[in-house]
Amino acid sequence: MASLRDQFLKAGLIDQKKVRSAVQEKSIQSKVAKQTGTEPVDVAQQAAQEAQRLKAERARELNAQRDAAARQKAIAAQIAQMVQQSRQDKGRGDIAYNFTHGDKIKRIHVSPAVQEHLVAGRLIIVCQGEVIDLVPRRIADKIAERDPSLVVQVHRSAAVAAEDDPYAAYQVPDDLMW
Repeated sequence: MASLRDQFLKAGLIDQKKVRSAVQEKSIQSKVAKQTGTEPVDVAQQAAQEAQRLKAERARELNAQRDAAARQKAIAAQIAQMVQQSRQDKGRGDIAYNFTHGDKIKRIHVSPAVQEHLVAGRLIIVCQGEVIDLVPRRIADKIAERDPSLVVQVHRSAAVAAEDDPYAAYQVPDDLMW
């Protein structure tokens, strides 16, 4: 097989004069490199190494994104499984229980016993999309570790009130109906 230089000559892309000048320039560069003790800089090789480095960096970024998406999917599956296994019944729905979800006030109908558990903090409201479920506090704590935005109702006791609260003496009763 002929060299690339011979193929270019045969195709007529370069002439003999350009070949001689290229060979002469290359030999001058190698002499200068030997005299100065520096390595000749190959621009094409550097460009190829840079392109390879950028490609590897991009591949690492894509792998990190895929791993993050897989972790999020696994967490969502864990949360769904915990809610499914520990879901509590809301009762017959005699009493409307109001709670805030985001910037909206929502309502669920619960039995009086379930309302007592919600007020006492033994049951916690968890909202996945439009589905509202009641779960025990220990399960809600585990869900909050994974995704705190799903736990929408955590009843705070009066003991947590701030010390400098000017309205501390005016407690709102727990059985107040809206």
